[in-house]
Amino acid sequence: MSLMLMAVIGFAQPGQRNMNPEESAKRQTEQIKEAVGLDAKQEKQVYELNLETAKKTNAMFEGMQGGGFEGMREKMTEVRAEQDKKMKAILTADQWKKYEKYQADRQSRFGNR
Repeated sequence: MSLMLMAVIGFAQPGQRNMNPEESAKRQTEQIKEAVGLDAKQEKQVYELNLETAKKTNAMFEGMQGGGFEGMREKMTEVRAEQDKKMKAILTADQWKKYEKYQADRQSRFGNR
């Protein structure tokens, strides 16, 4: 469950709260590029996927200002599953393993705060 929120949680970390979806997508893409070794074509595809996800999650956060975390959790699960499916199609099998490790590392760092 917490892994599904990783993409969104990254947007809400200190210093990132005022990032627009484009800035968030660029930052996340750079981190993924470093973690898995994207080529130029993959980098563009990953950026576009991250931007799409950032726009969806920002819209969800704006719509939830009065509460409703439980409903958002379910929506985020769907968004995360969709993002993972698309990401897996972009990456090679080796890159996917590195991406999963990258996600697990992010989750452990977040959980240790």
